[in-house]
Amino acid sequence: MRSARNSRGGKVGVCGIRTSWNTVGDGEFFCEECGGDRNYRRRTGRRRFAVLGVPVLPRGCTGPVVECAACHTHFGTEVLDHPTTSRFSAMLRDAVHTVALAVLAAGGTGSREVLDRAVSAVRSAGFAECTAVQLVDLVEALEADTGRFMPEVNPEGALLAIELHEALEPLTPHLAPSGRESILLQAARIALADGAYSPAEREVLGTVGNALALAPDEVVRLLASARTVS
Repeated sequence: MRSARNSRGGKVGVCGIRTSWNTVGDGEFFCEECGGDRNYRRRTGRRRFAVLGVPVLPRGCTGPVVECAACHTHFGTEVLDHPTTSRFSAMLRDAVHTVALAVLAAGGTGSREVLDRAVSAVRSAGFAECTAVQLVDLVEALEADTGRFMPEVNPEGALLAIELHEALEPLTPHLAPSGRESILLQAARIALADGAYSPAEREVLGTVGNALALAPDEVVRLLASARTVS
């Protein structure tokens, strides 16, 4: 860019490329620069060659970009694939709840120790008002719903494969390996609260591990380690 001095001795641009931005949408996203949830504007731009600050020749379009309303940093639109903090918390809460129900449906709800372990896991995930009665009622409702429980496919316990994959697969890319392992270990400890794994519990836990993108040998290792971790 060439420049010239103005009457006060400063420099002003003579020519260069200027971008005129147009907002085409907005919302909330997780801003990596701010480190938290922020409002954003989705923007497209028109680039023009300018002389003395006056646009004269078009130079094409740019964007779309995502602009943080707080720090004004521009990001590619793929940043919107990352859930907000509040959305991530809700996804994790729902995933743990679904996993706990699947394990209970597979192993039964007759053990107080199992119910207490499941209630503790669900409460820790965000359902602070969860009770054992609520979980038992939900398991009974699932058992009565043959379209979800599918006893004709697996009469020994709950498959719930569709629900598990729907709850876990969107969450998995946003979890560190330790986070994915933690969900499986938590489920395993619910199953182990009343003794060794039943075949139905192992099947459900294997489905959980698969939905969390854990390798089969890693699932086996974690299920074994859950026996020795309180």
